Amino acid sequence: MSRPDTQTRDTLWTLITAPTVWAVHFVLCYVFAAYECAPNDAIFQPIEVSRYAIAGFTLVALVIIGYVGLRGLREWRSNEGSFPHADDTPEDRERFLEFSSVLLAALSFIAVLFVALPALLLVDCR
Repeated sequence: MSRPDTQTRDTLWTLITAPTVWAVHFVLCYVFAAYECAPNDAIFQPIEVSRYAIAGFTLVALVIIGYVGLRGLREWRSNEGSFPHADDTPEDRERFLEFSSVLLAALSFIAVLFVALPALLLVDCR
C-alpha cells in the first residue's frame, strides 16, 4: 500500500540524524572527560562528575537515536517494506531512505553504547 501523495517525507537529513547524534555524543563525552582530567594534578582523581554527565549525554543520545530508528522502521513497514529498493520511483527511494535510516540508527545506537563504556568501567583519570 503506497502513499497517496508522491512527495517523500524522508530526506538525507533524516538519514544522517542518528550518525550526527552519535558524533555529537562522542565529542561531548570525550571533551568533558578530558577537561576534568586535564590538570593532571592527581592521576587518581575521581571522575564522578564526568561519569554522571556522560550517563546523561548517553541517555539523551539513545532516546533520540531510538526515536529516529523506530520512526524509520514504522514508516518502512507501513509503506510495504520489502526488498529490493531498486526501481527508479519516488516510493522506492522513500523506502530506501527509511530502511537506511533504520540501519544507521542501529549502528549509531551500538556506537553510543561503546563510547559510554569507558565511563562505566573507569573511575579515575588513569
